[in-house]
Amino acid sequence: MVHEMPYLPAEFILPADLLDQLSNRSGCQRCIVGDSGQLLLVLHDVPKSGVPERKASFFWYDGQRWHSAEGPGLQGLVHLLDDYAKVIDQLEAIIDDADTAKEIFDLIRQAGPLARSSRNLYHALLDAAAKFPKDRDVRTARDRAHENERAADLLYADARVTLEFIRAERAEEQAKSSDRLARLGFRLNLLAGFFLPLVALGGLMGMNVNLPNFAMNGFWMIFLGGLLFGVIILFIVGYKTGESSEEE
Repeated sequence: MVHEMPYLPAEFILPADLLDQLSNRSGCQRCIVGDSGQLLLVLHDVPKSGVPERKASFFWYDGQRWHSAEGPGLQGLVHLLDDYAKVIDQLEAIIDDADTAKEIFDLIRQAGPLARSSRNLYHALLDAAAKFPKDRDVRTARDRAHENERAADLLYADARVTLEFIRAERAEEQAKSSDRLARLGFRLNLLAGFFLPLVALGGLMGMNVNLPNFAMNGFWMIFLGGLLFGVIILFIVGYKTGESSEEE
């Protein structure tokens, strides 16, 4: 029966009451308890980004001691919990330095599966600790798994909040830019409106028509007056624009 489940370590000689609760796949993380008092922990390694499959690690209690692929005892479980804690610390360092939405999004894609896997691992160890209330090593592993679960949940929540903050910040900057452009466009339109009479006079005087003598003799006065008027308008508009920019 062991050979029908190749994912199990070759050195595991499980009783029938445990084997009957398994299938051809390792399945989710869980604590399997047999009628004989033996127990099998099915746990997952740290999930990798972009890899939907989960590699399982098995820990078997034969009624006297624990066994794993790394040998007797729970040293393999300690290493597994260390791997979770190490990855969580690495992602926490990344979120502190990330300043783009893409970096945060990539982090969320890793933090989500990590949080779920940490939670399921903790619940599996919680069931195991309930079966061995006097086993200090199991209780220690359960508490460490709970710490990892909490850290992974906080990491995932922080990443989502950071992404929302970046989106809100970008939207605020875009709104300010749009408002600034709208005000500048209004001032340019106002400036064009002020120059419209001068442009009309220039067009009129440039036509092949007979103009009164006072208009012909005062051409340069009208021209210089228009230029002076334009300089005054530009100064006023420019001063107001600079004043608004300083207020912002």
